[in-house]
Amino acid sequence: MTSSPTVRKLVVEVVDARDLVPKDGQGTSSPYVVIDFAGQRKRTHTRARDLNPQWHERLEFIVSDPSSMELEELNIEIYNDKSFGPVASTTRRNNFLGRVRIYGSQFARRGEEGLIYFPLEKRSFLSWIRGEIGLKIYYFDDDKIPGEPKKPESVSAPPVSAAPEPTEIPAPTEAAIESQAPLPIPVIDVEEIPPPAEQRLSSAPDDTQPPSEVKKAQNSASSDRVRVTRRPNGGADYTHFTRVLSGRFISSSDSLVPSAYDLVEPMQYLFVRLVRARGLRQCESPYVKIRSGSHSMRSKAARETSGNPEWNQVFALSQSKPDPTLEISVWDSGPGEGFLGGVCFDLSDVPIREQPDGPLAPQWYHLEGGEDPHITGDIMVSVWLGTQADDAFPESCNSDAPYITYTRSKVYQSPKLWYLRASVIEAQDLRVPQTPLGSLVDLRVKIQLGFQSARTRRSISNCNTSTFSWLEDLMFVVSEPLDDQLIVLVEDRSAKDPVLLGHAVIPVATIDQRLDERHLVPFRWFNLDCSGSNGHGQGGVAYGGRIQLRLLLEGGYHVLDEAAHVCSDFRPTAKQLWRPPVGALELGILSARGLQPMKTKSGGKGSTDAYCVAKYGKKWTRTRTITDSFDPRWNEQYTWKVYDPCTVLTIGVFDNWRMFAEGGEDRPDYRIGKIRIRVSTLESNRVYTQSYPLMVLLRSGLKNMGEIKIAVRFASSALLPDTCALYATPMLPRMHYLRPIGVAQQEALRGAAIRIVAAWLARAEPPLGPEVVCYMLDADSHSWSLRRSKANWYRILGIIAWAVGLARWLDDVRRWRNPVTTVLVHLLYLVLVWYPELVAPTASLYLFLIGAWYYRFRPRGPAGMDARLSQAEGAEGDELDEEFDGMPSGKTTEVVRARYDRLRMLAARVQSVIGDLAAQGERVQALVSWRDPRATRVFIVVCLVVSLVLYVLPPKMVSVALGFYFLRHPMFRDPMPPTVLNFFRRLPSLSDRLL
Repeated sequence: MTSSPTVRKLVVEVVDARDLVPKDGQGTSSPYVVIDFAGQRKRTHTRARDLNPQWHERLEFIVSDPSSMELEELNIEIYNDKSFGPVASTTRRNNFLGRVRIYGSQFARRGEEGLIYFPLEKRSFLSWIRGEIGLKIYYFDDDKIPGEPKKPESVSAPPVSAAPEPTEIPAPTEAAIESQAPLPIPVIDVEEIPPPAEQRLSSAPDDTQPPSEVKKAQNSASSDRVRVTRRPNGGADYTHFTRVLSGRFISSSDSLVPSAYDLVEPMQYLFVRLVRARGLRQCESPYVKIRSGSHSMRSKAARETSGNPEWNQVFALSQSKPDPTLEISVWDSGPGEGFLGGVCFDLSDVPIREQPDGPLAPQWYHLEGGEDPHITGDIMVSVWLGTQADDAFPESCNSDAPYITYTRSKVYQSPKLWYLRASVIEAQDLRVPQTPLGSLVDLRVKIQLGFQSARTRRSISNCNTSTFSWLEDLMFVVSEPLDDQLIVLVEDRSAKDPVLLGHAVIPVATIDQRLDERHLVPFRWFNLDCSGSNGHGQGGVAYGGRIQLRLLLEGGYHVLDEAAHVCSDFRPTAKQLWRPPVGALELGILSARGLQPMKTKSGGKGSTDAYCVAKYGKKWTRTRTITDSFDPRWNEQYTWKVYDPCTVLTIGVFDNWRMFAEGGEDRPDYRIGKIRIRVSTLESNRVYTQSYPLMVLLRSGLKNMGEIKIAVRFASSALLPDTCALYATPMLPRMHYLRPIGVAQQEALRGAAIRIVAAWLARAEPPLGPEVVCYMLDADSHSWSLRRSKANWYRILGIIAWAVGLARWLDDVRRWRNPVTTVLVHLLYLVLVWYPELVAPTASLYLFLIGAWYYRFRPRGPAGMDARLSQAEGAEGDELDEEFDGMPSGKTTEVVRARYDRLRMLAARVQSVIGDLAAQGERVQALVSWRDPRATRVFIVVCLVVSLVLYVLPPKMVSVALGFYFLRHPMFRDPMPPTVLNFFRRLPSLSDRLL
């Protein structure tokens, strides 16, 4: 049976352009658009003499290789057609009006596209370009191209593994209980299918125009492509990438980013793929035992009585202490555990598999049982030696972790989050109950979305008593798939008990999406249903009025789920607005050492089952769990795309408890510690390998839980001009600056986003617990903590320490502590006064020398967590107990009262400092405000005298006199405060007017 192949098409809808540059000499231009994609070149019609043209034309392109579409580049250029000018030009070359480059990662599927305005870029530094172009870009798969049979696709189900029940459930240690405080494919070159003849470009807008029919192999030789090597753990090795910044094209060489698993140490494993058996005697549920040296593992029990059971499992046995033999035996799990046969392998003959070799084919082996004549049958297995880079390793049953379900390494993806903006305009035909004369009607709109709820302020009533308006925006966080429902409630809160006047239910999937603030979404009227309401006996009436809303999903914002100062991603929600990546971040999680026991097993023996979680962007990675080890060795490597180097990678270490859960109970994992690494502190293409201490702040104080060793590298080929251009771009997307969200509202939305991400990752297998997600995302970063307040205060002192040091040095110069230095300062001051044009260059040179001097003291590697900076070493027990206390407080009344009194004392000091700062500013205002007539009179007279003196005397002489007077010898000084300071302190402030 044959069918037509699926061909992917890319559609570019050229809508319009705005504010183009005039190029025809008459103040206008005749623009047309040329689009180039994978050698296919097409153009639009020319709009004569129009700086704000509208085309509304649809151009289609063939995507020859859908698997590598994200690596392609779409070039869009605008030209001025000279043939439409006042005098037709005889030259072929038309005027360039701007261009846009869009990468395949920004293409959207049909149905998800939106109108986006791209700013036009320059072709060279001296180009005069302005304006923007509105485009809709999307792709779809078309099955209507006959002539070739479609290859059948075979899908094999992944092997299902079973987890043996643990024989004992350990008990947590005291440190563990304290630490668990609550917390809010290769690139294939194929021949390109040419576009239809009627869609080919007939006239060339430029001197050079390639034909529309090209081959992919020819195209790949002239354009930079990205080659991605998929890794067994879900990561990828980016050996080549491209990006565009400020109109410049940058490509990197293949040698910049090394191959996979070069940051970690190779670990030898013996892999055994157990497929199935045949010809066994009748039994209840056979299983397989695998033994090599000190390692012994057991497969799941196959529910098969026909003699041909299937297991489809892969086992990985560590070869840190290799054994020469491997034993595979089949057993019956029924009463007595009957032996069904076995196979023995000599490991000296086992092949070694190296990437990118394909999987080893399994073979049939006859089961042997010595002298037992009842043993018959064959077993299909394959055995090979490999490392953790083997693609079978992530899904294998590892000898380091016998509890299979919750111990494998996994890669998770955060859900796609949107901001939902609900603009409440007005409501009509509401059935409002009668109120006493002179009282106000308090109508409010409450909107619920899952666990989120928001309410408007009091309504503004019009002349018509049945019409009320609010004109207020409410914002929520939603995640894909958009299967939630928005519940709109209109309440009358005039009385003590609120009265529901009507409600409406709106599916979130029906709400429009907006990618740009210039896209106007119309208002919509929704009928209110008052059936079942508790107002005026109108429960049987279905129609309760209508409400006008404007609902939209904002795709131009970045939904923050991390604290802003440790954010790992700033991309907007809409994929079409993403910039190309600037590099790749590679992390090798090597090992940990000296971990503290987190649980106790039988006999009082301490134990720790540690695993690591790394989070960057939307990608979460989890290493396998190394059971019962205080010095685990993971040696796993992961890769992320980097879109902004000014981001932070977070790595956390946890103790696994969910593998001991029974009967659906929830046993949260305990945190051991975490570290953060800022990508911008890493030199490009350099490997940093070092150990970091793991510290956890407990109610009893700071505790060192061990240390973790990692290797990290930021692979990038960015040049210095492009790096400077990247640092000059805004950090957050455009919408955050055009329609900013308040700080308090942003923090509330962040809390909702954390809950959504935690619920999403908890549904994975194995789950990533909410306690892990909240700890990695710093869910409690804005809660009150006296320790954090002290840390921030000392940070402020550290910032102004340079000013204090400068003031002390200047005071030493004035006091002639070092006469040579003071004389040199006099000479330098004379030079700067006589040649004031040297002030700015001298200051810049001085800053350059300071920066060059401090280069020798630069940090040699990325810094980890600082306990001294966090004020965690000297924190008192009561302060830590208050920090870990939830909201509302669970302490007794006496404890809460004592903490409240302490907080009042601290707030009183802050209040005094703020009052002193306000008083100094008010004294400056009092100089000319005539609040003190005598002081103002003296000030303005002094100003008049100073102006006359400055008009008469040369400015250089005045400056020299003032400078020498300031630097005069202490023998000419009066120990009392100067006159100017005395006068300023006597000025009035508004402090005496406070109650």
